[in-house]
Amino acid sequence: MSTTCPISSMDPERGLFYRGRDVRDLVSQSGFEDVWGLLVDGAPGHALPPAEPFPLTVRTGDHRVDMQSALAQLAPVWGFRPIGEISASALRDDLARASVMALSFLAQSARGEDLPAIGQRQVNTVGGTARRFVMRWRGEVDEAHARAIDACWVALADHGLTSSTQVARQIAATGADAAACLSGAVAAVSSPRGGGAAVRALGLIREAERSGDPEAVVARALEAGALFGFHQDGYDGTDPRVEALRGVAIELGAPRLEVADAVARAGYTALSERGTRPAAAFGSHAMFWAGVLLDLAEVPPPMFTAMIACSKVAGWSAHILQVHDELG
Repeated sequence: MSTTCPISSMDPERGLFYRGRDVRDLVSQSGFEDVWGLLVDGAPGHALPPAEPFPLTVRTGDHRVDMQSALAQLAPVWGFRPIGEISASALRDDLARASVMALSFLAQSARGEDLPAIGQRQVNTVGGTARRFVMRWRGEVDEAHARAIDACWVALADHGLTSSTQVARQIAATGADAAACLSGAVAAVSSPRGGGAAVRALGLIREAERSGDPEAVVARALEAGALFGFHQDGYDGTDPRVEALRGVAIELGAPRLEVADAVARAGYTALSERGTRPAAAFGSHAMFWAGVLLDLAEVPPPMFTAMIACSKVAGWSAHILQVHDELG
């Protein structure tokens, strides 16, 4: 399962690459299942399997918690063994099964208990991981919504040793099972500056839409230390994920694109005036534009953090396998 090409690599001038492939091209041309295969197996085209029947047993009202706790149940129910006791091939299969279950658990949590569950046969009538997710959640597929979700998941699948990825690797280094590694990483993605930044950025956009004054909205947020979605991520130019996600927002006609651009410009100007180096063109970070696309897909803000966690199961799985190789 290992490869000499890094899982992902950041070049300050050239951009972000998954196994040597430009993330902008992947957002444009590939589905999440292909990117999971690219990151984990080193080659695209290894689509994730459909999720297996596994009803969500605990509903807390928090989608991220539902996903995290349900993932932890997979090991005893499915007999996952510690990763130090199994082959790389067996671990890869465990990670694939658990990855698609993370998405299934979120879709079930979002659908709620009041509506009848969507059966696996009906879910399997559509192709593509993002389309299956939307089918399980809503019982039908809106193609624009599925495209927006797919783009977010591809763009955010890996970004080097982020906090949540380090957590996944540290748990893997203890020899825990695949589901435990993913469950722990889900907890680490929930911070305001991690997966939580997308929902906070959308809050700024909505406030600017209501007030008609993006500069004032940004100024208040900056004064309160709550200007999320604008931190610099190590690129000399625009974060390539911003280019890719904003491009999809334009392609799909995101309803809040104009006001999002206005908030992004206001954030860039305000940070520059304070002598802070913001993210480059459009002044914003990938999480900012992920929020715009998830809003287009009519994903409720309480789901955002769990949606970001869904994207990261690909990168986490690749890193967990890498730790397995390192442990020998």
